[in-house]
Amino acid sequence: MLELRGVSKAYQGAAARSVFTAIDFAQAAGEYVAIMGESGVGKSTLLSLIAGLEQPSAGSIVFAGQELAALSDDAATLLRRRAMGFVFQAFHLLPHLSVAQNVALPLLLNGCDRDEVALRVGAMLADVGLSGREDSMPRQLSGGEMQRVAIARAMVHRPRLLLADEPTGNLDVDTAGKILRLLREQLRASGAAGILVTHSLAAARTADRILLLTATALLPYADPVGAD
Repeated sequence: MLELRGVSKAYQGAAARSVFTAIDFAQAAGEYVAIMGESGVGKSTLLSLIAGLEQPSAGSIVFAGQELAALSDDAATLLRRRAMGFVFQAFHLLPHLSVAQNVALPLLLNGCDRDEVALRVGAMLADVGLSGREDSMPRQLSGGEMQRVAIARAMVHRPRLLLADEPTGNLDVDTAGKILRLLREQLRASGAAGILVTHSLAAARTADRILLLTATALLPYADPVGAD
């Protein structure tokens, strides 16, 4: 479903630097992968490349049979909109929209009719435990509730791939654990693949496999038994 072949990323100009080089990676449909690595190694950059938001300096990324670099901007946007979902550490809810309106956005952008939008938003909010909060505004929610809305918004259009960038970094331990369980449940229920970028080994252990990103490779992570 997803394959990275010799992917490198470097930035030019005054702040020129190489982020990583020659990264190979393959992910099957429905597989949930956690990616760890030191701060600054390029974990978030890797997600941006997979999403087609940035272009690699070398190598290729193939998603759902399409090489991302070969797509026009419009085609890449359409692919992201239809086939990918995003969960961010900072939630990125639109503050002037209600809970239901935030969750409905991907469906509206994909042209779903209003009746279907209402049904799927209601079902999704029930799945994440937020029934009755449809009209609440983001400022009225706790951090855990905002992240639940973010997960609902990322999953409501039934993406093939979910990208989660440090989704529990702003949450306390108990709330983070609940969010991680919810995230895995939603991936299993939908059959979507998922990539979780995290610095937390406890979070990474909720995935099917753990990989370690270095400057030159994406390697299987040797999980030390009993480590936090």
